[in-house]
Amino acid sequence: MATVLSVSGSPSASSRTNRLLRHLDQRLTAQGHEVIPLDVRSLPAEALLGADFRHPAVVEAAGLFARADGVVVGTPVYKASYSGVLKALLDLLPQYALTGKTVLPLATGGSTAHVLAIDYALRPVLNSMGAAHIVQGWFTLDKDIAVHEDGSLAVAQGAAEALAQVVDQFSAALRPATPATLAVAS
Repeated sequence: MATVLSVSGSPSASSRTNRLLRHLDQRLTAQGHEVIPLDVRSLPAEALLGADFRHPAVVEAAGLFARADGVVVGTPVYKASYSGVLKALLDLLPQYALTGKTVLPLATGGSTAHVLAIDYALRPVLNSMGAAHIVQGWFTLDKDIAVHEDGSLAVAQGAAEALAQVVDQFSAALRPATPATLAVAS
């Protein structure tokens, strides 16, 4: 199947966004994809904030984007936009780092007032980076994501169903066209 880069744009190690992405990674892995997690917060702050394009960690991250067939980008929403740490990374990538890639944008936040952040803040950046196809993203309310004491994650039923649907659509978009699928499309 495909290689998927799963990018967490959360600055916090214990964030709901990060845990949700890793939960969704399991679904993609079960569907046969190779999933590579990338937590942007693990990159050196001095490289991100100093715009050090040549820092080995930034070069390695750019290589992960180049290698991926698809990219899942998850971010908490702050002030109606994606996180600053995610912006710092995206700014360091080549202009067309997403060329030919299928992208799934995801966001989490405390209020439905931020639901349009995917379409009005994140999607335009992903598009400008050359994404071949940006599938329908999803915004999940923080209250719909529960982290248990053992570290396991529970997602409210309605949100879980919606997330499963967008992840499955992303997964289907990653599959290469076969003679059988081409015949159905005709």
